[in-house]
Amino acid sequence: MRVAGTVQVPGDKSISHRALLLAALADGPSRIRNILPSADVHSTAGALRALGVDVPALAPDMTIVGRGLGSLRASEADLDCGNSGTTTRLLSGIAAACPFASRFTGDASLSRRPMQRVARPLTAMGARIEFEGGDGLPMVITGGSLHTIEWSTRTASAQTKSAILLAGLVAGVPVTVREPARSRDHTERMLGAMGVGVTVRGTEVQLAPAPRLDPLDMTVPADPSSAAFLTALAVLAEQGELTIPMVCLNETRTGFFRALARMGARLELCLAAPQGGDVAGAVLARPSALTGIELDPAEVPSMIDELPLLACIAARAEGTTTISGAAELRVKESDRIAVTVANLRAVGIQAEELPDGMRVMGSRRALRGAICTHGDHRIAMAFGILAALPGNEIAIDDPGCVTVSYPDFWHDLRRVVAG
Repeated sequence: MRVAGTVQVPGDKSISHRALLLAALADGPSRIRNILPSADVHSTAGALRALGVDVPALAPDMTIVGRGLGSLRASEADLDCGNSGTTTRLLSGIAAACPFASRFTGDASLSRRPMQRVARPLTAMGARIEFEGGDGLPMVITGGSLHTIEWSTRTASAQTKSAILLAGLVAGVPVTVREPARSRDHTERMLGAMGVGVTVRGTEVQLAPAPRLDPLDMTVPADPSSAAFLTALAVLAEQGELTIPMVCLNETRTGFFRALARMGARLELCLAAPQGGDVAGAVLARPSALTGIELDPAEVPSMIDELPLLACIAARAEGTTTISGAAELRVKESDRIAVTVANLRAVGIQAEELPDGMRVMGSRRALRGAICTHGDHRIAMAFGILAALPGNEIAIDDPGCVTVSYPDFWHDLRRVVAG
């Protein structure tokens, strides 16, 4: 199989969410280009409209007129977050500082995901949060005046950290967040680009009160989690090379590329101009001979979404790959540890489920079988890469679930395979 050409993958999902949320709170019009028009980002746009923000239809070049930090109004309907944990958790921080009640709902998958991780610090700041069952959705947040907080998270979580930072921003109080490891830092970078005083010292982030947010004018870089799939296809191919331009190359998001390079992948990362305070550049990938690695738990936060893909790549590497320190995978859109291992076994790969990760033995045999995605877009795309390799016969039960993050994934996958 040969890969060739240049493919522009969609805008980064994490940055797209934050661009919408912060543009809504800015003073004046923000211009955003290359926003990701995925189901999750549509959930954020819809929730903001319900809260009184005039968010236009998502478009390649769009303008949002923000009305300031105190501009949101109570929604007459539930805030439907669909399948998006980012929408729920980040908007929770904003809602906690608003003087009204907001009821958050979502689909069946999202409703099972844990929300206490944001509820605890927001409650400590003075918000009232009620769950209608367990610690998932539906959830009602009654906000108001909040007080300052210094919070240490139990796990590295950009969503929890961002919820606290956004609560402090809208409430006008200083906050400090400490993590056991550094999580992705898009919120801090974008806030800094919008004039907010944010100080980062190692794994500690401090936010100082700001009277206003300056508007944004940015192009959303391509999503490195989406770029990872086509990068994987290129390194597993037999011939050719693939270029993916304008990818977010923030170091808190490039753990996958670093791990792939350790496996022997021939990769080049070429930096370009920053966007919204974030790092961007091109990824160049070529066919490579790969060997298994042992992933250090400290590497996990910077590649948490790509771990099912890494496991699928490991299925085609020489030797054994071990992933540990990734218990967070069990509370994603699916239990990604159990689902990845079960699907690898279903197509003929030796794989072992660990409490906080997995162990995968590489093989060159033809892979055949059926994949159950459990509606999880990352699972569908990871096994879609294995399915595209010559000699494999892999059926994926729900290919349409990729719309959550990469609506044109299957089209782009076919396009880069040159023969």
